[in-house]
This record gives sequence, structure tokens and C-alpha cells, in this order.
Amino acid sequence: MTTELSTSTTPARGLALATFDDAYRFAKMVSGSDFAPKDFRGKPESCLLAIQHGSEIGLSPMQSLQSIAVINGRPSIWGDAALAVVSASAVCEYVTEEIEDGKDGEALVAICTAKRRGYPKPTVVRFTVGDAKKAGLWGKSGPWTQYPRRMLQLRARGFALRDAFPDVLKGLVTAEEAQDYPSADLTQARVTQPAAAPEPAPAAPTSNAFDNARSAIEKATSVDALEALRSRVDLRLKDKTFAPFQADELLDLIQSRIEFLEVDRESVPFDSAEAQAEAASR
Repeated sequence: MTTELSTSTTPARGLALATFDDAYRFAKMVSGSDFAPKDFRGKPESCLLAIQHGSEIGLSPMQSLQSIAVINGRPSIWGDAALAVVSASAVCEYVTEEIEDGKDGEALVAICTAKRRGYPKPTVVRFTVGDAKKAGLWGKSGPWTQYPRRMLQLRARGFALRDAFPDVLKGLVTAEEAQDYPSADLTQARVTQPAAAPEPAPAAPTSNAFDNARSAIEKATSVDALEALRSRVDLRLKDKTFAPFQADELLDLIQSRIEFLEVDRESVPFDSAEAQAEAASR
């Protein structure tokens, strides 16, 4: 695994983090500040992975932390940031959005039209109240009750942008959409049942096991301990305690911790080295 952060064809403005050490030190600083989103506070490894995800689609470090979210163990991007990333891309000709409003609120239709440069026809996605009802979203407590027009708009936008610009978003789903998916749906979508004698779908992984694993990794202070945790994650993947996407996130976190510990072990602060030299001369 390289210690260099990946770069985008369109460089993001802001602080340039060229090495893993630079990125981790920055992530550690941000995670201890009020600028870090709630879910990233006190979690430098999560900050680092968010920065990496953002850099792959052209976001600066701070934009990444504000725009990338982990929902149900899956990285995602907020809808407004997705529109900004796509609009800034050279392959985007235009994106337009509108809401058709009939006499009855039930007639609301959100329409997003995304035109990719060089393609003869735009991608047009319509998301209706009927679609929201089929998905069990209409009338759901929270934003779907408070801001139904906005939620319809964001759902149409997410589908249109992902259909027209999958290479720009690198497979990231919008956070608004990810919030509406139960964790069980995300898990079962990745389970392949055999053609003959199908087995019952496994139960959704418990969040406690995943959270405990994350906590153990973040507290580990040696490479040997992290390697042992890596083996445990592999076992928990095989017995379906963790879903594949959860195991991937934990393994990425373990690797980032190992690299940090190796870098930290090799680097000796100047003032510490000076003190050691002075002690040796006595």
C-alpha cells in the first residue's frame, strides 16, 4: 500500500497532503477540533479515510471531511457536494432540476436532467410520490415529513448523477439515499444464494461487534496487535459476523494504523533527539 494519496485529474484547491504522514497528522489535528463533523471527532483514522475518498473525486481535505459521510458502514457523499463535483467535471455539459406540482400534493414529481458532453441524449430521471411510497419513504418521520419536495429532488438527483457520471463519483452513493437504506438491506444485497437448496439469508451484522472492532483497532498500539486483529476480522467475515463492506472498512483502518505506527516509530522529534544526545554526553 503506497503512502501517497491518490490524485484527481482536476486538482482540488486547499492544503496539499503529499504523504501518508502529512495526511495522518492533519487528520489527527482536525479530529480534535470543532471543525470535524460529529461522526469524525476523535477519530483520526476515519478522517484520513474520508480525506482519501474525497481526494479521489477532486475534493480538498476540508471539503472531503464536510462532504463524505459513512452511513451504515458505507462511504457516501452529500447530495449538494455530488452536484458540485459533477458540475466541475469536464465531462458535464449541464444538470437541471425541477419539481412538477399538481393540484394535489400527491402529484409531486422531481425531475433531474443530466447531460454528459459528447452524448447525444441527456439522462432524465423522474422520482414521484408513488416511487417514494413504494420505497416506504413517503410520510417517514424526519426529512421526508419535514421537507418532502427537497427529498424527492435529492433522490432524483442522486440517481441521475450516478447514471450519467459514474466515473466522476467513483461509485459513491448520495448520503441522503444511504440514510434511507436499513443496514440489513445493505448486507443482504451482498449475499449470493446458491441456485440449489438456498440457505436463509443471514441476520444483519450487529453494530456492537463492528463498533467494538473499530474501537479495538483505534486503541491498538503495536503492529503485532493489529496483525492479530486483522486475523480476527477475517474470521468474523467468514462466519458472517461482518458483512464484506464492513470487513473492508476495518481492514483499511488496520492498514492505516500499521502505517502510522511504522512512520511514527521511524521519526524522532528534534527536541527528543537533542535531549538524548545531551544525556549521552554526561
